[in-house]
Formats: sequence, structure tokens, C-alpha cells
Amino acid sequence: MSSISNSNILAKTTDLSLSFKLDHYRTDTVRDIFVNAVKSPIRALLGSQDRLEALKKVNFEIKRGERVAVIGKNGAGKTTFCRCIAGMYVPDSGHVYADEDCRSIFDSVVGILPDLTGRENAKLLCKFMYPSLSKQEVNELVDEALDFSELNKFVDTPFKFYSKGMQTRLTLSIISARPCELLILDEIFDGADQFFREKVSARVLKMIEKSGAVIFVSHSTENVKQACNRVVVFNHGEIVFDGDVDQGIEYYNSLGG
Repeated sequence: MSSISNSNILAKTTDLSLSFKLDHYRTDTVRDIFVNAVKSPIRALLGSQDRLEALKKVNFEIKRGERVAVIGKNGAGKTTFCRCIAGMYVPDSGHVYADEDCRSIFDSVVGILPDLTGRENAKLLCKFMYPSLSKQEVNELVDEALDFSELNKFVDTPFKFYSKGMQTRLTLSIISARPCELLILDEIFDGADQFFREKVSARVLKMIEKSGAVIFVSHSTENVKQACNRVVVFNHGEIVFDGDVDQGIEYYNSLGG
């Protein structure tokens, strides 16, 4: 992944392709293993060489001020695409360019240590996500985020005793604290209870507004309409629509199951 010299373009992919090896070779008994080894010893040793084409020559560009919703059915290639932009996957072919100030959030509990308290984990998560902050800035951000989370006395309880909703409250409060140039959000509201979801949604929307550009993966058309000014629809590893929000949602719904 490379950085971009054009400050108006914060991420770009050119003919981006990526495939994953699929191992279809399965046996349940010793007899199956013996028979398959005799019939095809090389395949028995190496397994299937079939591959899943997750992304197929994807061309994409996002400019400053754009809030792009990436939508599509499960397995369409949305998360794989975002992880390529974030530098987590190396493509088979094509190129990926992204701004250096890129923050990607795919799992709200990444970096969490269950035996530590909520407060201790908040500090670790803050240092992980905002490495340029001073110690004083980290402490201020953590205090503000913990207050926002409304976990109260539970902030000093080990994280492993938190419910799913409490875990999400803590992590989303830190995640949504500051904007950046290029922000990638993948289903970050998963696990949040209804009341906190409404509260944190407003906070995330403010973060999105202040960020340079945003790629927002979601199955919620309501959140897409609130947060985004452009929709990209993925289907079978390809971009099949790129444009207006309402038209994009209509196209997505027309794909069926």
C-alpha cells in the first residue's frame, strides 16, 4: 500500500484483485483417507487448490468530504475490500493507495485484555488508536470517554465480566472520540443496546463529519442515509453500483437473497 500525493484523494484502488485458497478436501474415516490417498496422492497431501475470488479488478476512489457507504450481501467482498485499503491484506494484483492518517475499525474489541479493568483497557485502546497523543491527552480522552459510556462503577471491574452491551459501550466510546483523515468503519454498532446505540450514533456522526473522508460498511439503511453522501454496492467481489445514496439502496434491495 502506498500513500497519495494528491491531498484531495484520500484512497484509491486500481484493478484490485484478491483471492483466497479454499480447502475442499474433507475426510471423516481412515478408509476415506486411504482411498483418497491412493486415488490422488498429491491432492491428499496438499489439499484442494481451488480459490475464491474475493475481489475482481476493483477500481475505486474516495475524495475529501465523501462519506461512502459500502453495502452488499454477506460474502460480497465489502470487508475484504476495506482491509485491503487499510493495508491488512496484500492484493494478488492491482494497486492500493491510502492516506497515511487512516484509522480502520473492524472489531470493536481488538486489543482488549479481558483480565484488565474497563479503565485499564480504555487507556490501552486509546494509546493503540491515538499513538500521537501525550500522556495528559490520553488521560483526558479516557476520562471523557468513560463518562460518555455511562458504565459508572463498572469501569474498575475486569472487562471479562462485562456483558456484550457493556463491552460495546466502552470500546465505542473510545473509538468515536476523535476524527482522522481517512476513517474506515465496519459494522461498529454490532452489540450496542438500543439506548446507547442512539447516543453513540450521534457521536459517531459528529466524528464522521469532522473526518476527511469515510468508508462506512453497514447493513443498516437508516445509518447509511444519516451518515453517507455516496453508496457503493458490492456483489460477488465487484462494484456493481457507485453513486446516489437512495438509488444505491434501491439497487442493493433489488439484488434479492
